[in-house]
Amino acid sequence: MAEIGFYHLTRTTTDQALPPLLGRTLTAGQRAVVLCGSAERLAALDTALWLCPNPDWLPHGSAASGYAEDQPIWLTEADEAPNGARFLFLIDGSASARVSEFDRVFDLFDGNDEAAVAAARARWIAAKALGHQLSYWQQGAKGWERKT
Repeated sequence: MAEIGFYHLTRTTTDQALPPLLGRTLTAGQRAVVLCGSAERLAALDTALWLCPNPDWLPHGSAASGYAEDQPIWLTEADEAPNGARFLFLIDGSASARVSEFDRVFDLFDGNDEAAVAAARARWIAAKALGHQLSYWQQGAKGWERKT
């Protein structure tokens, strides 16, 4: 079973919250897949990751750039992990049928969007029913706070 963390964004956007999480992933010696909601979103995230100031280097690729096996971070809109990633980042309300194949899953959702919160609750219930280990994180004044 996977360890799934639900990340309730209340102070920043996904594009602001994701780079530090991906940076920690790389620092831990892990590879990541970021499952995006659309081709347009993937393209925008690709640009945002190249331009992000912290961390200042997030090596990544997508089907457009190729060489999946060489990419520590793979951006996709398909439910895949061609770079051998053990960490999965779900954004834009995306869902994966392959969650059990990953060690860790990060489900980032916009806490200012009622529909996104409701959808995250539904994903939580489904993941719990499947026996995954769950945690809930919310942005606070000093960063991520684990809630019980």
